[in-house]
Amino acid sequence: MESSDFLFALTLQKETEDVYDQRLSPTKKIITSSFGNPTVQRPLSVIDESWELLDPNPDVRALFLEFNDHYFWGRLVGVEVKWSPRMTSCAGVCSYEGRGGLCSIRLSVPLLKLRPRKDLVETLLHEMIHAFLFVADNDRDREEHGPSFKNHMHRINKASGANITIYHDFHAEVDSYRQHWWQCNGPCKSRPPYFGFVKRAMNRAPSPKDYWWGDHARSCGGTYTKVKEPEGFDKKNKRKEDKEEIESVKNKKENESKKESESMKSSTFKNLQKFFNTTHTVDIWETCHQMMKYLLKQQWF
Repeated sequence: MESSDFLFALTLQKETEDVYDQRLSPTKKIITSSFGNPTVQRPLSVIDESWELLDPNPDVRALFLEFNDHYFWGRLVGVEVKWSPRMTSCAGVCSYEGRGGLCSIRLSVPLLKLRPRKDLVETLLHEMIHAFLFVADNDRDREEHGPSFKNHMHRINKASGANITIYHDFHAEVDSYRQHWWQCNGPCKSRPPYFGFVKRAMNRAPSPKDYWWGDHARSCGGTYTKVKEPEGFDKKNKRKEDKEEIESVKNKKENESKKESESMKSSTFKNLQKFFNTTHTVDIWETCHQMMKYLLKQQWF
């Protein structure tokens, strides 16, 4: 009985090691059979369920370098990839800087950290395609997903086993972070699909800084009023204002104290200059002694 259990354990261990050693290599084969059954072979996809156990929290930079070698011919070595703790409107974004092929990929901590590993992998690959099009073709279009993007998307999906798509479906997560709501009182209040609502994760009211502000002013002309905010936001905001007021008073007192000190020093220097101008003693030691007495009297030390 012990021998049978031991052989079964060795078989499971060997299968686990084979899966781990073959990571990110969909062209290679791995053992997937159970003890006592015929051996079955299949490729390991980059979104295979086994990754949730083998590497549930991958190093995103290491993952990026692996994908760069496998699917982008090593062209993205100069691209930065990092987590963004505050980005809640989308799962990932690729930003372009300069004309020399410099760009940065940011991944959303709030939207991806608690989702399955495969969502991170597919979002990363999606943004890497944008980065590759910029580096290879200087294509700066972040919004459109034209033929070039789709060609690379289908190519990588076929080679990796992933299911990269043009748009993500994390709508529930995105909406859960949009706790600041404004509603327009104009005609757009009755127009679908937004019915005059603007929902944001940050407390930033609609303003002329929004790209759609001009169109809204022409087609509706209404004004926005805040109708919802996170629970306890007023108290939090009040604490922030109180803290800022305390800091302001503290800084004001420090500035007044600094000005008073500088004024005192300036007055002391003037008196010291007057002292030397009216001193005609020949004995230098006596002069120094008088100067020290004067400084002590003025509390200079």
